[in-house]
Amino acid sequence: MHTLVFLSTRQVLQCQPAACQALPLLPRELFPLLFKVAFMDKKTVVLRELVHTWPFPLLSFQQLLQECAHCNRALLQERLSTESMHAVILGLTARLHTPEREAGTQPFCRKHALRVLDITGLLDDGVEQNPGTMSMWDCTAAVARTCIAQQQGGTAESGLSLPVPVEVRVDLRVNRASYTFLREALQSSVGSPLRLCCRDLRAEDLPMRNTVALLQLLDAGSLRRIDLRFNNLGLRGLSVIIPHVARFQHLASLRLHYVHGDSRQPSVDGEDNFRYFLAQMGRFICLRELSMGSSLLSGRLDQLLSTLQSPLESLELAFCALLPEDLRFLAQSTHATHLKKLDLSGNDLSGNQLIPFQGLLQAAAATLLHLELTECQLADAQLLATLPTLICCASLRYLGLYGNPLSMAGLKELLRHSVVQAELRTVVHPFPVDCYEDLPWPPPASVLLEASINEEKFARVEAELHQLLLASGRAHVLWTTDIYGRLAADYFNL
Repeated sequence: MHTLVFLSTRQVLQCQPAACQALPLLPRELFPLLFKVAFMDKKTVVLRELVHTWPFPLLSFQQLLQECAHCNRALLQERLSTESMHAVILGLTARLHTPEREAGTQPFCRKHALRVLDITGLLDDGVEQNPGTMSMWDCTAAVARTCIAQQQGGTAESGLSLPVPVEVRVDLRVNRASYTFLREALQSSVGSPLRLCCRDLRAEDLPMRNTVALLQLLDAGSLRRIDLRFNNLGLRGLSVIIPHVARFQHLASLRLHYVHGDSRQPSVDGEDNFRYFLAQMGRFICLRELSMGSSLLSGRLDQLLSTLQSPLESLELAFCALLPEDLRFLAQSTHATHLKKLDLSGNDLSGNQLIPFQGLLQAAAATLLHLELTECQLADAQLLATLPTLICCASLRYLGLYGNPLSMAGLKELLRHSVVQAELRTVVHPFPVDCYEDLPWPPPASVLLEASINEEKFARVEAELHQLLLASGRAHVLWTTDIYGRLAADYFNL
C-alpha cells in the first residue's frame, strides 16, 4: 500500500501550476518524493521545475526511482518515460540558461545546489521500446545532444554559466554508428557547464583507433567498467589498447571478448604481446570482475590470474577451452575463495575436467551467488556426482544449466537436492533429453539448441516440476528454460 505522504504528494501535483508556485514553500525533505511521483505520473511541468530548483548537490536516479517505503514501484526496472526524461533535460537546460545574477534571487539559493546529475543504471535490455519509453542509449543521446548544444550556444559566456558546472554521470554504449556523435559530445563537455562523466563504457564492434580515442577522452577517476565486445582484437590488437585501459587504475570491471587469433599459432611476437598484456594487467589495483569470454586460454589461466594484485569476485571464462590444469589452478588460488559469480559456459566439464571443477566448486562454496554452466556437456551422471558439492553452495541464488544433456530424472534429483539451498531463486535448466526425438548420444550442444522439442512431453515435464516445487514449499523458485527472459545478473548488483 502507498503511504499517506505518497498519496498526499500525488494529490498536490494534480494541479501543476499551483504545485510549481508552492515549491519554494515546501520543505526540502519532500523533494525526493515529489520527484518520484512527478516522474511516475508524467507531471512534466512540475518535474522540469523540480530539476530547475533542485535543493541538493546530488540528483540520482538510482536513489530517487527505486522501490521505497512510500511506493513499492521500482521505476529503474522499467523503461523510462520519454516525456519525463525530456522534462528532466529541459529542467537541466533551464538551470544552465538562468543568468547568474538571477540565481541569487531564488529561494534558499537552490539555483546553486545541484552539482551532480546521476542517470546511470538505466534499464538496457536491448529490446525494441515503444514511442512512450526511452532506453539507456536514448537517454544518454539526449543528454549528449544537450552537451553539444550548450557548447555551441556559448553558455560559458560571462553571466550565463553556473559557478560550478553540473556533472552528468552516464553509462555509454557505443558502436560504429554512434562513435562520432559520442566523441563530439565528450569533447564538447570539456570546459562546458554541463560535463559528461562516464561510469561504464561498452564499445561494440569498434575499430581499435576509435576505441583508443574514446578512452583518451574519459576521466580516469570515474570509470568503473570497460566492456569491449565483438572487436576481435587478438593479442596484437589488445597489446595496443591495454595500456590505455590500464591508466584507469581504479577500474573494478574489465570485460574483454574474442582475445585469440595469434595465440593459436605461438610466435615470438605473439608471446611478447601476451607478456605485455600480462604486465599491464598487473597495474590494476581495484579490479574485482574479469570477463574473457571466447578467448583461447588453454593452459594459460595461471599466467593471467597470477598477475592480478587483488582477488576477483566475478570471473567469466565462457568458451575459453579450459584444461584440467586451468581449473585446478583456479581452485587453489586466492580468487576461488572470493568468487561471487562464476561463468564456465561452453567449457566441456564432462571428462577429465569434472573432478577439478568439483574442487573449484568446493573452494568457492562459501561465497558463490551466481553459477553459469550453459553448454558444459553435463549429463545426469556428471550432475549427480557434482550434487553433494553443489548443495554446499548455501548462498547460491542463480544456477544456469541450459544446453546440457540432462534427463527429466536428472532434473528431479537436482530439484530435490536444491531444497536445502534457501537462497536459490532461479534455475535455468535445459529441455530434458526425454523431450527430443532420436537424439544422437552424447548429443552435441548444437543439436540440443536447434532440434525440435515434443511440446506435449515438455508440457508434462513442466507440470511435474511445478508440482514438485509446490510439494517442497519452493513455489517461489523460478525453474525455466528461458535464457533470454531474465537479464544476466550484473556483478555490481550481486
